[in-house]
Amino acid sequence: MTDTDHVLYDLADGIATITLNRPDRRNAMSVPMIERLGELLARADEDPAVRVLVLTGAGRAFCAGGDVQQFDENGGEGGGASEVDPEAVAGQLHHQELTVGRLHAFTKPTIAALPGAAAGAGLGLALATDLRIGTPRTVVATAFAAVALSGDFGVAWLLDRLVGPARACELMLLNPRLDGQACLDAGLLTRLVPEDELERATTELATRLAHGPALTLAHMKRNLREAPNQTLSESMAGEVPRHKECGLTDDHVEAARAFVEKRPPVFPR
Repeated sequence: MTDTDHVLYDLADGIATITLNRPDRRNAMSVPMIERLGELLARADEDPAVRVLVLTGAGRAFCAGGDVQQFDENGGEGGGASEVDPEAVAGQLHHQELTVGRLHAFTKPTIAALPGAAAGAGLGLALATDLRIGTPRTVVATAFAAVALSGDFGVAWLLDRLVGPARACELMLLNPRLDGQACLDAGLLTRLVPEDELERATTELATRLAHGPALTLAHMKRNLREAPNQTLSESMAGEVPRHKECGLTDDHVEAARAFVEKRPPVFPR
């Protein structure tokens, strides 16, 4: 299996699906996988035929994060070096921007489907999506403390915003394993479905979004992404022009007409 085969891409009915495909290693990410994932994320965001993105993992895991077996073989993540290499720092930061950064800034709706474990960097990927669907088999852990690493791929930042600083501190420092129900209760999962319904539920949700008003959803995402770093006045100054732009679209006209006629809207694609 080539490095390209370790990250698969499919586009059907406006839904782009990226599958981390290294099930024998619980989809742990190698450098080539990270770079390929970054390429595919950019491709999907730029392609007008893509209206929603689904990220998932092959087999019984979502993504175990970094390849700890490779760390062990190399004498640690630093490869046995005695001091931090600035080039290594720059390289990893670039990889994180290619993946978690692109997912977080993605202009279209994103969904993570978690068939099993999401840990470390893999958790970062899942948390960077808009919506997350799991099953009772889903297990989430920050995992960094278990291998004496402080954390990367934006996990601390994303957790702080999703579950608040107190719970984020618990998840990082104590590294508990949360099952699917606990993830749902904590707000880390959007939906919890039976194991044999994960694919159907993901497709159903993705299809709903793919048939939605594209510009409206994109502007909603931008409003939500910018809001935590703005005052209320700043947020409103950004949202009003976008709201007015949506009001000029065929999508808005169709939605208003459908509301009055008491029928589902049919948006042009």
